[in-house]
Amino acid sequence: MATTFEPAERIFGRLKGLRAQMQAGEEPLLTIPGIWDGGQGQRSIACDIILTNQRLFGYVFTSFPRERLFLDAIPLASMQAISLRQKSFEPLFRELQIRGGRRSVYIRSRRKQIESLYGALRMAIEQFAPAAQVALEQGGFEEMVAPRPVPQRGEAERVPTFGRQEIRVPFERSSLAITLLFVGGLLLEVVGVIIWLATQSAQTGLPLFFAGLVAVITSILVRRQNR
Repeated sequence: MATTFEPAERIFGRLKGLRAQMQAGEEPLLTIPGIWDGGQGQRSIACDIILTNQRLFGYVFTSFPRERLFLDAIPLASMQAISLRQKSFEPLFRELQIRGGRRSVYIRSRRKQIESLYGALRMAIEQFAPAAQVALEQGGFEEMVAPRPVPQRGEAERVPTFGRQEIRVPFERSSLAITLLFVGGLLLEVVGVIIWLATQSAQTGLPLFFAGLVAVITSILVRRQNR
C-alpha cells in the first residue's frame, strides 16, 4: 500500500491548537487516531498520533470545560528501531514499537492506520533525518536503502532498523481477555448491588458484587504485568 503525506493545512484545520505546538520549521505530515504509551511509567492515553518532519508525538488538546494539553514526543533523529508488531487474539489492531535512546514508545491503532504510519515513518526518516539512514529487516535479511553514515571518532555507529514481528500472547493475557474480564466484573458488581437493593438480602447480592470486584482487580493487575 502506497504511503503519502497529508497536506499540512488539512491537519492544522482538523486538530485544534496544533499550530501553536510546532517547533521552528516543523510541519505535520500525517495523523492517525491511536493509543500512545510513552513508557517511563506513564499510562497509555487515547490521542492523535502526529508525524512531522522532525518528530513523532501523541497529542491531545481540549479547551472545555478546562484547558488540557498532552504532548509526548520522540525525535526522528533519535529513533534506532521501529517494529510493527501483531499480537495474537488482536486481529484488528497492530502495535508499533519505537526505540530511541533509553526509551521505548508503543503506539496501538487499527491495522490500516498503523500500516500507514509505518510506511510514513520510513519515508520521513529517509527525507528529513538523513543522518539516520534506514536499514530494513525483511524475511531474515537486511536490505540497505542508503549507505550507512560514517561515524565520527569516538562516536558509536547507529542505524535505525525497521522490522515486523508476530507476538504470540496467551488469550488470558491478551487485551481482549483483559477487557472482557474488566467489563464482566463491572457488570457483576452492578447486578449484585441491584439484587441486594431489590431483595434487601446481602446474602444474595454480595457474592456477585465481590466476584465482580475480584474480576476487576485481577484485570487491572494482569494489565500492569503486561506493560
